[in-house]
Parts: sequence; C-alpha cells; structure tokens
Amino acid sequence: MVGTVITVRLLQCSQISNRDIVERHFQTQPKRAVFEFFLYAFSLGTLFPRLGDLQTIMGIDKATLGFALIGLPFGVQLTLLFADRIVRKINFKYILIIGIPLLSISQCFAALSQSPYTFAGILILGGAAIAVIEVAVNLEADRIEAHSSHRIMNRSHAYWSFGFFGAGITGAGFSQIAISPFLNFVMITVFVSLITFLLFKNYEPAKPRREGVVSQNNGFVWPSQGIFMLVFFSLSAMLVEGASIDWSVIFMRDIFNTMPLVGGLSLALAAIAQGIVRYFADQFVDRYGPEKVSLYSLTAMVVGVGCVVFAPEPITALLGFLLMGGGSAVIFPLAMSAAAQRSEKTPEENVASLAQFVFVIFLLAPPILGFIGEHLGLRWSFALCFPLLIISYFTVSSLNSKN
Repeated sequence: MVGTVITVRLLQCSQISNRDIVERHFQTQPKRAVFEFFLYAFSLGTLFPRLGDLQTIMGIDKATLGFALIGLPFGVQLTLLFADRIVRKINFKYILIIGIPLLSISQCFAALSQSPYTFAGILILGGAAIAVIEVAVNLEADRIEAHSSHRIMNRSHAYWSFGFFGAGITGAGFSQIAISPFLNFVMITVFVSLITFLLFKNYEPAKPRREGVVSQNNGFVWPSQGIFMLVFFSLSAMLVEGASIDWSVIFMRDIFNTMPLVGGLSLALAAIAQGIVRYFADQFVDRYGPEKVSLYSLTAMVVGVGCVVFAPEPITALLGFLLMGGGSAVIFPLAMSAAAQRSEKTPEENVASLAQFVFVIFLLAPPILGFIGEHLGLRWSFALCFPLLIISYFTVSSLNSKN
C-alpha cells in the first residue's frame, strides 16, 4: 500500500569531482536504500494473508471487517497532513529504525483484538507509521536518483513487491500449519526490527533534490491542477492493488473454498508479478515513454479484473490476480514521478498532495468493497474497478508535465 512509487528523471551533476564522489557513495548507501523497501513491505504485508484468520477470531462478517480495515488508511491519510514536515525534521535512518518496528508492533496488538473497534483503532496507529515511512523512502530514492547516474526507483519498489510476496508466502505458510496470527506477527517484528537496525544505524541520507521554500500551510497540501489529473489517473491502480491486498485471500476462501496456502498464493502472485514488472520497468519507460507503458498496464488490469470477476475455477482467478499485480505495478510510480518533477511546489509537497488524495480510495475502498461483498458477493466488489480503469485511460496524458 499503502503501497506506492516515484520514477524520476535523472539529473546530471554539474561538476565531475562531485559526480565521482556520488558514484562511490552509490556503491554502498543506495543498495541499502533499495532494501529498505523490502523491509517496509515485509513488515506491512504480514497482516494481509492472515485477515481471514483474524476475521474468524473476531467472529465478524465481510462488511464489518471492511469497516475495521478503514483504520489503516485513515491513519495514513491523517498523518499525511504533516508527514512531509516530519520527514524534513527527523533523520531518515531514525524514521526507519523507529517506524518499521512500530508498524510491526501495531499489527501484533491488532492480532490480540477481540473487537473490530479495537482492531480499527490499533490500525490507525499502524497507518501513521506507514504514512511517514512511505514519504521518507520515496523521497530518499528520488534524491539518490537526482544525484547519481543510476535509476533505482522502480527497482526499489520492485523490492517492495518482493517484500509483500515474502510476507504473503510466509503468512500463508503459518496459516496452513495453524500458527496463530499473533505469534506470526511477533516473529516478523523481531526479524524486521533487528535487520533494520543493523542495516541503517550508520546510514547517511542523500541530500535533497533541490532546496526550495516550503509554503506555510495548516497541514493540508492542496494539489495543483496537474496533480489533480494525476490523482484521477492513479485511482484505478490504487483500487486494483488495494482490492487484491485486502480481499484476494478471502475471495479464494469464500468463492472456491481453497486451503489457506492457495488463498495466500493469490496475494503472493499479485505481489511477485508487480515486483518483476517494476524490476525491469525503467528500461521500457525509457524506450517507449510513460504513456505507452501505462496504456499496456491498464489493459493488463482490465483483463486481470475480468478474470477474477468471471473466474469459473481457482486457476483463472489466480491468473487474474497475477495480471492485476503486474498491471498496477508502474501506474502509481509513474504518477509520483511526474508529481515530484513538477515545479509549482516542492517535491515533498507535490508527493504529499498526490498521496493525500489518492489514499482517499484506500480510505473508502475497504468498507465499500466489504459491504458489496457481503450483500452482492466479492465478484461484484472487484467489478467496481472497471469504471476507474476507464477514467485512467482518459487521463494518461497527465503524465506529461506539459499537459
């Protein structure tokens, strides 16, 4: 998800001596900057393959679960109002060393919840950690790209997807052998906390892309017209990705009565497809341009959603989730890239304003999809993606900063 990617055009350094320093710096720090996405996603993704188990533990239906899940995006949305200021004031390494363990610990407490209200309240705290980490890691990757001759953004977010894939497989395996969600989450918390501390205790953050005057506001960053078009362009990918994350495992269980391992595979396939596409995306974006790559991605999502909605058997649905993951891989990254490059405001404000509005779909999606799934069936929940995909087709040109 909470998610999400900046693919930014590389800037050339003006002096050869500075360029040499940056190149040597790249050999160590940016490799850790890429891996930070894996740790972040592995921590976040631990929750979702166990949602079916948590639903059973709390004894609630899909509609109630959907409303409980609203806590996570609500915490994200609320914290995004001032996340850019937190990122500017707190050293990047401390954001990771404190934020990732806090995210994992919130999931441990959520696993102990017996009430959907307690569950939602704890997820709000987890969402706050997600918001700060999300802005911080994207800006760090953007800054590294700006001061080096290497693209790392899509590759970074490929590792984010690989982290989600690892969390999906791990969670499905623990569920299959009847390990409780709480014990599952505690083990992951210890692992990610230890690795994050060891990797980033001596990390030196990259310098900002450009120094700019930050406009004074009350926390809410109002998007420019260009950012608004990027919002409309991004919504479909966010809904497709969010629906896959929140409901794929429960979809496989309720529609096809699959075992936990197969249900978890739906989430894992979406994540691994997303990761592979992101890993190789930069060369295709360079060769064909962001608009053409986006059109192919949107088409893959349309086919994938169709496979899930009309799936006669589990294998067709799994193929659909695979296409949905691959199709949604670069849409939001390209939008964030375009936002970071716009000059109306600082990169921090552009990224935050786009994220604030796009995350509204994450705020509304869980209860809406849960309500539809409970009363009409989860196939209809996924069919809700079709209208937003049509809107994305008509707003592809927003990726061009001249439009």
